[in-house]
Amino acid sequence: MRRIILALILALTTAALSVVPALAGNPHFVTLNVTRSGNILILTGKEAGLGDEQQVSIEFNASASCINPGDNHPKADNKESVSATGTFPVQNGKADFTLNLTATFQPECAPPMTVQFSGVVVGDLTNSLSVSFAGSF
Repeated sequence: MRRIILALILALTTAALSVVPALAGNPHFVTLNVTRSGNILILTGKEAGLGDEQQVSIEFNASASCINPGDNHPKADNKESVSATGTFPVQNGKADFTLNLTATFQPECAPPMTVQFSGVVVGDLTNSLSVSFAGSF
């Protein structure tokens, strides 16, 4: 009888130690797409590995410059930092999100001048993740 009880305890202990906790997450961006429409920079993305979190806070930052036809930045007043933050629900360990950045200048950045976005960074403030995009949009 002792051997059966000992074997049963050993089997249960082995089974308990081999179970991996399902609550632990591995947050990561699955997709990040940045597109431009006029003076608006649009971020769409998906984050996964969020475990049992209820929501995530996503931040979208960039520098917007008003550029002349000679590809020059004419004056310091025509540059601004733009940012947007949103809170998005997590479902089944995943979150989909969309954020927009709008560049507004005084005076207006009107043709032949164009708006150029650079220094684009996307971050998950909840999980301390960030991704930088090289180049300009």
